Amino acid sequence: MTGTEPAPGLLVLAGTPIGRDEDASPRLAAELASADVIATEDTRRLKRLLRVLDLTPRGRFVSYFEANESARTPDLLRELLGGARVVVVTDAGMPSVSDPGYRLVAAAVEAGVRVTAVPGPSAVLTAVAVSGLPVDRFCFEGFLPRKGGGRSSRLAELAAEPRTMVFFEAPHRLAASLADMAAAFGADRPAAVCRELTKTYEEIKRGGLGELAKWADEGEVRGEITVVVGGATPGAGRDLSAAELAELVFAKEEAGGLRRKEAIAEVAAEVGLPKREVFDAVVAAKESSLD
Repeated sequence: MTGTEPAPGLLVLAGTPIGRDEDASPRLAAELASADVIATEDTRRLKRLLRVLDLTPRGRFVSYFEANESARTPDLLRELLGGARVVVVTDAGMPSVSDPGYRLVAAAVEAGVRVTAVPGPSAVLTAVAVSGLPVDRFCFEGFLPRKGGGRSSRLAELAAEPRTMVFFEAPHRLAASLADMAAAFGADRPAAVCRELTKTYEEIKRGGLGELAKWADEGEVRGEITVVVGGATPGAGRDLSAAELAELVFAKEEAGGLRRKEAIAEVAAEVGLPKREVFDAVVAAKESSLD
């Protein structure tokens, strides 16, 4: 875009219910009714919601999901530049938050198109609120990498994160992810697994990560999953000497049968220090024993 005048269209990100259709707001209904184009992740789910709201939108539907998001974004941008009111909805929650929408928002902003949102239910905020964990500061990490190696690496980067952390996870990967979290953060790190939030079979399981990993592994967990994990205690290990850190590692090796790398990761997570610092303490202790 050139000049100072905004483009004539309007992009509306519309939050939809994460469980109960009755959580849909009057503003959501109004935006769906007045849209020129509704870009939807799942046309069938949208039609069900429209039946509940007793709405017949005047605009047309456009399928807009992960696999076609890149290809469809230029077409939707052209609609916006032509003056259309485009409403984006996903299966549940706020578009662009681990859902389609970000690419179109970025393109619209770059083109000078006005972007607004219809606030709505959020699995992230709902899970944090009911978790029982600190809510004054938290971060959203979305979905972890699907493969074990990538997942462990990402979690290792977060081991010393002091804020409460929120993750989305697929049911079939939940047990493995919780086990990897327990290895990276410590088995006693408090967490909550929030399943089917706001729905009839809502379940919130709270406990240490080790306990939750065992629970998930022993049973079949279904539905939409949000995991909330307490942050590390900042600098808890600053009062420990290098020798004391090394002793904690050696104790975990002997008592838990852990490999040194695993023991170092657990100690680092528990005391809130970088793994490199704990590793250096172990090396120093070994060198000292040889003197």
